[in-house]
Formats: sequence, structure tokens, C-alpha cells
Amino acid sequence: MKKLSSRFSVAVHVLCLIHLSPSLCTGDFMAASVKTNPVIIRNIIAKLKKAGLIDVRPGVGGAFLLKHLDEITLLDVYNAVEVIDNGELFNIHAEPDPNCPIGKNMVAVLRSEMRAAQSAMEQRFAQVSLRQLVTELGEKNGT
Repeated sequence: MKKLSSRFSVAVHVLCLIHLSPSLCTGDFMAASVKTNPVIIRNIIAKLKKAGLIDVRPGVGGAFLLKHLDEITLLDVYNAVEVIDNGELFNIHAEPDPNCPIGKNMVAVLRSEMRAAQSAMEQRFAQVSLRQLVTELGEKNGT
């Protein structure tokens, strides 16, 4: 099964690092924690900045949150970093045979299910704040 991109999970990771880091949280530090290329981190940071979730200190480097953890939901993060065409998460084949009894109706039938699944995911993400994740991280780390 094909997976969605990892931008969302990396962005959540980055935001938690920014909050929990005792010092300036640089792109190289974040890349090491995520175990990815710093270019990927810079791209995600740019998207988070554009969405108004973080800002970056020029020169010395380091990122900081622009909102409290309670004010940032997983939906905010998802909307900031995921690329969705025309508001739809799932793609569907564009031109099935209109003369086929299945083909002429498949897009409509399948699209409603896909929209319902996307809506359920977005509703769930809207209910979860970064505060909840940071709290759970603390519990798992014994702090």
C-alpha cells in the first residue's frame, strides 16, 4: 500500500523539538533527530513559517513557536505541510469509460467514500493539540 508523504510526521517532530529543546533548535539539530537531510527540514520549516506556526532567527539560527502548544492542532500542521489538490487528499482515476456501467458511476461512488475518510481524519486531527503530544512524549520519557 502506498503511503502518504512523511512531511506531516516530520513537521510534528520538528515542532515538538522546537518546544522541548533547552537551547536554540537549529536545522542541523532537527535533521539529526529526525535522521533526514537538513534540506528536508529547511523545506518543512519554510512551510511551518508560511503557515504562521513558527519563526526563525536570522543569523544565529534557531526556530521558535509563534503560538502556544494548546493553540496548534495536528490539523494546523497537516494543512501547513501537506500538498492537497483542490482540497482533496485522495486521487482518483480521471476518465473511466462512460459507456461502462461501472466506469460511469465509479468516480461518484468512490469519491464520496474518500471524502468521508478525509473528513474523519481532519476532524480527529482538529481535536489533538501539540500540548497533548508533548505531554505524552514526557510520559514516555519519564519526565
